[in-house]
Amino acid sequence: MEIVIGLLIIAVGAFCQSSCYVPINKIKEWSWESYWIVQGVFAWLVLPFLGALLAVPEGHSLFGLFSEAPSFNLWMTIFFGVLWGVGGLTFGLSMRYLGVALGQSIALGTCAALGTIMGPVLLNIFFPETDPLSKLTMAVILGVVVTLIGIAIIGVAGSMKSATLTEEEKKAAVKDFNFPKGLAIALLAGFMSGCFNVGLEFGKDINFGELTDPMFRTLPATLLVTLGGFVTNAAYCFYQNHKNKTWGDYTKKAVWGNNLLFCLLAGALWYSQFFGLSLGRSFFETGGTMDTLSFCILMALNVVFSNVWGIILKEWKGCSKKTIAVLLCGIVVLILSSFLPQLV
Repeated sequence: MEIVIGLLIIAVGAFCQSSCYVPINKIKEWSWESYWIVQGVFAWLVLPFLGALLAVPEGHSLFGLFSEAPSFNLWMTIFFGVLWGVGGLTFGLSMRYLGVALGQSIALGTCAALGTIMGPVLLNIFFPETDPLSKLTMAVILGVVVTLIGIAIIGVAGSMKSATLTEEEKKAAVKDFNFPKGLAIALLAGFMSGCFNVGLEFGKDINFGELTDPMFRTLPATLLVTLGGFVTNAAYCFYQNHKNKTWGDYTKKAVWGNNLLFCLLAGALWYSQFFGLSLGRSFFETGGTMDTLSFCILMALNVVFSNVWGIILKEWKGCSKKTIAVLLCGIVVLILSSFLPQLV
């Protein structure tokens, strides 16, 4: 029963994340780089900081925790956050060229697999005495493989969509639709985004141990990873502000209220996935199969819900029944991948 509760909590977070791009459509008169960094202030700084405070017991401080943490683990957590930031940037572009459904499907699927595998592999290089590779059991590998199969099926549906729709129909669903370009960007986004889970693995012990509620133990590490990602995104977005001469976006007082509200909403929905991941993992056995696969499960459910939004936003409008059937098959496989490890 506890496993089901944990999965439901992660599913709620996944639904919120897959919805985070919807409020962005309500932002007015701002360029991409302007609204991306403003929502990032909420998603990667403010909300993760507030979340991390939940892990601090009375009489202690968050900054005291970071100052006493092993410097190697702390900086590696931030470093992989910086790498994840590259994935975050290209993740937005993947949705620009493929749409919410297909863009998130390919990027998050790659992220799910690599994020799950890379963590134990890299930890084994630096801390072989802890035997992190032992986490990669047959059940974990099977879960990753089934997730990739589900993503591949959805990718086939995307290819079928690209082949059957006219250019006008593609543009009607996704304004800048470009499957080859979007596919390359989505794969890069997925590879770099997998660094988020690697950062969490390096920072998993940065908490107050038994003094911290198990539900909140990964939240300080989450803050460090998103901090690194914010640095990458800020550097790129401010560069784009300079290049495109869009600094004036921030001085448009008439739209600040509207845009700030929807940036906050987008940031809150995005952060909900990792807040939910922290809460959901507390219901799994520490170091067990479900705990190891939790990040992969989160990404798989993100894909499921992003395709639900894709259907709602009519991104698959005009596709044949066969294409929709392939898409639904991929969604079913991804849902199955969340429960399969427990059946092995």
